[in-house]
Amino acid sequence: MTSTPDPTPPAGSLAPAIAARLKRGADGLVPAIAQQYDTGEVLMLGWMDDEALHRTLTTGRATYWSRSRQEYWVKGDTSGHIQRVKSVALDCDADTVLVKVDQTGAACHTGDRTCFDADVLLLDS
Repeated sequence: MTSTPDPTPPAGSLAPAIAARLKRGADGLVPAIAQQYDTGEVLMLGWMDDEALHRTLTTGRATYWSRSRQEYWVKGDTSGHIQRVKSVALDCDADTVLVKVDQTGAACHTGDRTCFDADVLLLDS
């Protein structure tokens, strides 16, 4: 009798097929863009390593790696401004993650809805 390998990764690890595709920076991180799923509004940019991506995919809550604090953080655990994950996609080069979320409250640490509305740059005409 032949047994089929279990396609699911060990608990607590990113699926090997996804891990093999990711192109990480020298620090092991990939940029993760959070976007409001129903309006397309770009909310913020965070950073993920394999574990943060695994947690995001398995919990349905956006989890990032804090480069300044050197720890994982689940968006909204302290602020209440939760990101419930609707979908996750890799870009064509597999070096950026797009996390479509349903954002509750502000996405930016400044208290703004998005991190990209305070400093709009004008194009030279």
